[in-house]
Amino acid sequence: MNFLRRRLSDSSFVANLPNGYMTDLQRPDSSTSSPASPAMERRHPQPLAASFSSPGSSLFSSFSSAMKQTSQAPSGLMEPPGPSTPVVQRPRILLVIDDAHTDWAKYFHGKKVNGEIEIRVEQAEFSELNLAAYVTGGCMVDMQVVRNGTKVVRSFKPDFILVRQHAYSMALGEDYRSLVIGLQYGGLPAVNSLYSVYNFCSKPWVFSQLIKIFHSLGPEKFPLVEQTFFPNHKPMRGSTQTPPADEKPKMQHPAGVTSYFSG
Repeated sequence: MNFLRRRLSDSSFVANLPNGYMTDLQRPDSSTSSPASPAMERRHPQPLAASFSSPGSSLFSSFSSAMKQTSQAPSGLMEPPGPSTPVVQRPRILLVIDDAHTDWAKYFHGKKVNGEIEIRVEQAEFSELNLAAYVTGGCMVDMQVVRNGTKVVRSFKPDFILVRQHAYSMALGEDYRSLVIGLQYGGLPAVNSLYSVYNFCSKPWVFSQLIKIFHSLGPEKFPLVEQTFFPNHKPMRGSTQTPPADEKPKMQHPAGVTSYFSG
């Protein structure tokens, strides 16, 4: 550059140049431009890169924005991919423990759980049932009933229990507490609850709960006829004797009969 400055400042060098040469160098040319030096190309590469990358960047940005809006859109506004086959759920089995005098199937005919799942009713008495309960497998019930002179044998897994029969009686062979325990072991929901069904198998146990309420509320709010419990029949033989001085005498019913419970 210093060499060119010295040469152009020399009047003899300029005088020997063709006519109009200096004027052409000073005139701006819109059609052609002087080639840029490598240093200038390295110094200004951004406009060229921006011109090529701009369409791709804009398209990717639009696509990303659309994808983001789609992923954030509520599921109810999205169109389903296509018609899907509805899933048919299995009927829920309701086990009704009651005698045959009441036909519980007709009360649940046409009824559905949540308006979608059908209800299948299986009805039997305690004496017609047997079961096996598992920790993870639930409860499998075997039923043997006679309907219209025909013996019906079925095995199924109930989903719910409706208990309409006493699970315990002092009559011979009518203690079905083991079945109640098995249903509870299988984790089956029931009405009334299996806990209450089992508790009501023992009348003295139920009366002991009433005694707690009697002591909590008092005789004015919760009157209770006092009764005497004996664990077996042996202590009852001396029940006519006069009770000790520190023992409260037994109370009698209006009919004059003292109540005794036998375990």
